[in-house]
Amino acid sequence: MKSPKHTLRVRVLAPSLAAALAALPLAGCSTEGGSARKEGDAATRPELRRFYGQRLKWRDCGDVECARLTVPRDYAHPGDGKTFVLPVARAATADERRRVGTLVYNPGGPGESGVADLKEGGAESFGATARARFDIVSFDPRGVAGSRPALDCPENEEDEEDEEDTAEDDGAEEQPPVPRTAAARARALADARAEATACRKGSPGLLQHVGTRDAARDLDVLRAALGERKLTYVGWSYGTHLGTRYAEQFPRRVRAMVLDGAVDPSLGWAQRALSEATGFRRAVDDYAAQCADVVGKSCPGASPEEIRRLIRGLYARAEHDPLPVDGEEEGLGAAEVADAVSMAMYTPEDEWKPLSAALRTAARGDGTKLAELSEADDAGSAARARRAGAAADEGPVDNSDAAILAVSCADTAYPRAAEPYWDALDRAEKKAGLYGVSSVLSVLACKDLPTGTQQPRRVTAEGVPPVLVVGTTGDPATPYEEAESLAEQFPGGMLLTYEAPGHTAYGRGDACVTKRVDDYLVGLREVPDGTTC
Repeated sequence: MKSPKHTLRVRVLAPSLAAALAALPLAGCSTEGGSARKEGDAATRPELRRFYGQRLKWRDCGDVECARLTVPRDYAHPGDGKTFVLPVARAATADERRRVGTLVYNPGGPGESGVADLKEGGAESFGATARARFDIVSFDPRGVAGSRPALDCPENEEDEEDEEDTAEDDGAEEQPPVPRTAAARARALADARAEATACRKGSPGLLQHVGTRDAARDLDVLRAALGERKLTYVGWSYGTHLGTRYAEQFPRRVRAMVLDGAVDPSLGWAQRALSEATGFRRAVDDYAAQCADVVGKSCPGASPEEIRRLIRGLYARAEHDPLPVDGEEEGLGAAEVADAVSMAMYTPEDEWKPLSAALRTAARGDGTKLAELSEADDAGSAARARRAGAAADEGPVDNSDAAILAVSCADTAYPRAAEPYWDALDRAEKKAGLYGVSSVLSVLACKDLPTGTQQPRRVTAEGVPPVLVVGTTGDPATPYEEAESLAEQFPGGMLLTYEAPGHTAYGRGDACVTKRVDDYLVGLREVPDGTTC
């Protein structure tokens, strides 16, 4: 999965990487029992007592307070001395007398820093009622941002130079955005293997320990360290998967849980890729249809069909003749144009107007403004990572790309053979064009990385209290159908529908959504299933 914060807040992913999210039938890489079978002994196992017995030592760090949490690297062998040290941040309520407790949130990803998000004002995504009644807390998940150790998948510049030299010697053409030929697919596999090799070399001993199941166990250690008997939690986008995994392992330790922008664990990796790809395609259609209502006369076409033709034409043109970008030797290819368009689908209220301006200039043959949209997103990610590093008293860290890949691979039973990826690619391209291509290709490296073993499954969380699932009808990255499915899978699950375009709902300023969510978080007031805002 980004807003007032929402200008592409942490909850979103760059579409070319978003198959990270697309990848998630989302299971941990270790074998697990039923949802509550082992819950009771987690905090009392002798080898875990030192972790569960922690109390956080808060210190000022800007406008919030910061601390560190130590968790075992391998929960199967917690006494081996290997750990993750995770940064934690807190925005304390100003009204201690009316304080309900602590609310923990995950802003999305995988691979984004909760500490950085909170330091840059993440508490403002919560309604005023919730902010007044809770200390708001977030953290960097294992391997992410300020975590020590942290994931690293460095690019090998020497290999890139060798590939360029080889391409020049062989007279090879640039890799097409859609690898259809045997040669193009072989090159895509080689690139994916190189990416996997870089991750293995840069993250020794980490890749098998960064899955969401273990991150959910860390969340329970954090709950205990905060002095909370039960967890109050909000998760956006990937954060819904983290929350689901927590509820499955610790259902009776949940006080209240809001899952906004849901990921459906009953979908296989190829189904999830197709779901997300279809979501982006529909979102772009929504942009064309609703552009005039949102941005007025600034739209790049006089009718929805004219806007659709313009975008399709740009993709077709850029595939063979990249759009020139001021100051750059290389222009924007079709995949880059699709990425820039897709990123604007997350927050229409912030992004559709600059996208419309960029499309108008692109129609005249200039890709500079489209490139600026992508560069602004990259800069925002880097800035968040620098803040996370500062919060952890370490140097700058920007490992979101590495974490997106590594966590997604660790969460999912990916195939080791190439053919299933090409089958999924063909189906996704037929259904959603370039959006489907990126959703499959960006997880191709999982073929050669540690992956999970559990297959798609429905939620098992016996004993969990009613969970509130929020779904946005025009959500591009986590389509509304997945929210419907997840709410139905939770016992007593409640679905709150937000009728709007864009990714996620809570925190975007809609008074109806804010009131329903805040009333549930503060007073545990249930939301009638099927409520619409």
